[in-house]
Amino acid sequence: MPPEFDRGVVTTVHQGDCYVSSDVDLTYSTVLGSCISACVRDRAANVGGMNHFLLAEQSGSAKDRYGASARYGAFAMEQLINKVLTSGTGRKANLEIKVFGGGKINASLDDVGAKNIEFIREFLKAEGYSLSSEDLGGTFARRVLFKPHSGRAFVKRLDSAVGASIAQEELAIAGRRTAVPPVDDIELF
Repeated sequence: MPPEFDRGVVTTVHQGDCYVSSDVDLTYSTVLGSCISACVRDRAANVGGMNHFLLAEQSGSAKDRYGASARYGAFAMEQLINKVLTSGTGRKANLEIKVFGGGKINASLDDVGAKNIEFIREFLKAEGYSLSSEDLGGTFARRVLFKPHSGRAFVKRLDSAVGASIAQEELAIAGRRTAVPPVDDIELF
């Protein structure tokens, strides 16, 4: 691990969280299985943030090809991008975006990771953003560290025992389906 990640305050980003900061000594940390985490930074303002979300299975909704759960993912992305824009320069052209996760860590998860990867790529393309970096897919879990001030990210691929534990958590969450998207379709950009 690069030495800059060994110092300062570490804030854990759990599923459903979205944090933004310009603190030089802050590192965001998360562990991903089939979930996606986006790291968005305003290069000019040195303000960045991280989210963490899991999209459940497709619902077949005619209104949205991914269903209500994808609107939750879209909400998570809009929330992060808007927080960075509000705290930064407000200019979309200054944003750099890195995305991580989407692993297939359990056969029982019906490759939610692949759907998440498709979702995040289509979402960013539709909004006119390009990725500056990504580490997506595979059959492993990963720990992601992100410095919001500098935009540096570090990814460590985790062994199968950790992946199995994360898969159990994701299966439990997918079974509960407690992630309820906002009722109104509000465009936040």
